[in-house]
Amino acid sequence: MELVFMLTTGHYLPAKSRPQKMYVELVVEGVVFCQCCARRGMWSFTGAKPIENSTVSVICKDHRNKVIFYKPFKTNAVRYFFYAQLKGFKITNPFHDHPLQTCRVKLVSSPVKDGAPLHFQDKRLVGPHYEAIIYGACPLAFRPAKCTPKPQY
Repeated sequence: MELVFMLTTGHYLPAKSRPQKMYVELVVEGVVFCQCCARRGMWSFTGAKPIENSTVSVICKDHRNKVIFYKPFKTNAVRYFFYAQLKGFKITNPFHDHPLQTCRVKLVSSPVKDGAPLHFQDKRLVGPHYEAIIYGACPLAFRPAKCTPKPQY
């Protein structure tokens, strides 16, 4: 999953050539899988299948552990991707409320408490009025609810 962090910076210029307002746009995208029974409980996605209409949530908390953003998103039926625009997410303090420290992506029905933490991927998109810094999250997978037990000898 990737979190795209876009920030424009401006300097004082004459009225005709002033840059656009400073803005922050966050986007998270990714795929949710269902692990195969043979790999259940492992960190392997071999044999995993993407799940359509699964739900993930993006949760962001401030430095006091107060939820400042929460929104669930569904994967689509075509490519099983979810594309989450975090409209309404505000960074009030860039040191305490930075997406790397505050946001987690979590499976809504997952029994795992911890979300997938974000990490810096050293990717950048540069344009004339913005710079996008891309973050990613670890892959997400549901475990199968029922698997036939393996015979033990």
